[in-house]
Amino acid sequence: MKNLVLNQIPYVLNETNFNFLGEKYEGKVRDNYLKNGIRFLVTTDRQSAFDKVLTTIPFKGQVLNQMAVHWFKKTAHIVDNHIIDYPDPNVVVAKECEMLAVEMVVRACLAGGGWRDYEAGKSLSGIELPKGLKKYQKLPELILTPSTKAEKGKHDLPISEEEILAQGLVEKKLWDECKEKTFALFRLGQEEAAKQGLILVDTKYEFGLVDGKLTLADEIHTMDSSRYWLESSYQERFESGLDPEMLDKEPIRQWLIAQNYMGDGPIPEFTDEHRAEIAMRYIDAFKIITANDFNCEVGSVDERIEKNMRNYIA
Repeated sequence: MKNLVLNQIPYVLNETNFNFLGEKYEGKVRDNYLKNGIRFLVTTDRQSAFDKVLTTIPFKGQVLNQMAVHWFKKTAHIVDNHIIDYPDPNVVVAKECEMLAVEMVVRACLAGGGWRDYEAGKSLSGIELPKGLKKYQKLPELILTPSTKAEKGKHDLPISEEEILAQGLVEKKLWDECKEKTFALFRLGQEEAAKQGLILVDTKYEFGLVDGKLTLADEIHTMDSSRYWLESSYQERFESGLDPEMLDKEPIRQWLIAQNYMGDGPIPEFTDEHRAEIAMRYIDAFKIITANDFNCEVGSVDERIEKNMRNYIA
C-alpha cells in the first residue's frame, strides 16, 4: 500500500474546475458547486491545519468523503442529512442548506484547542472547567463548546450559548433541537467507536435548514473533524504523561507546532515520504474506524471525477 500511495502523489487532487457542475465556492478542503438548488461537494486531497491549506495528501479526499458517507448512513435515524447521492469516491451530491452561523463542537476529553485554551486560563465557549485538569483527561461529562462559522480566510472563534441566543444567531427552539441532536450524534459515535476499540474524543457538526427542517451537513466523524484515540493504551499512557495513540490529524498539528508553525509565517516543507506517511495514517484509520476495506487505484482523480459526474448529470 505504501508504494501505491507514493505512486499516487503525481495525481493528487489539489484543485478542481468542474464548471459544468455550477457556480464554484472553494473551502479549505472541499470544492462546492451549486446548480439548480443542488450542491456538489468535491473532497480534494488538500491538507489543512490552523485554518491554512498546507499541502496535499494522496487519497485523503477519498478517505474523508467515504468516511463521511459511512457516518451519514449510520446516523440518518437521528437527524436528516444533506446527502442525495455519492456518484464518485470523492463526491457527494447534496441538498442545498441554509447553514446556521455556528458550529457545534462536542468534547469528551481535554485535548487540542480545548486544552490549549484551558492551559492559558481561558474558558471554553463560556464554560469554566474545574482547576487541575490534565492534558488528555476525560471530562466529567460531555461539554458543548460552539464556535462561530468563520468566513473564508478567517478563524472560527469560540462563542457561548448565551452569546448565540443574545445575538440571535440561532433562535431558542432551534438551538435546543441542535443541542439535542448534537449530543445524540456524539453518543452514537462513541458507541460505534468503542466497538472498534476507540475513544471518540471530540468532534464538530454543522447544521442547516432544508425547507425549515434541521439538517446535518458538511462532514461527520471524519479524521479532520474529530479526534479518535486507541482505548486499550489510553489509561496507561495518560497516567504516564504520554500522548494517546491517535487516529486523527492531531499529530500533524503537533508536528507543525514543533516546527514553530501555528498558521503564520512560511509553511514547513512536507516531503513526499512525510505525505505518504500521513496518507497511510488516514487509510489505516479509515479501516479501523469503519471496519471496512479501503479500495483505491493509482491514477488521475480529476479525470475520474469529471467522467463520473458528466455521466451522472447527463
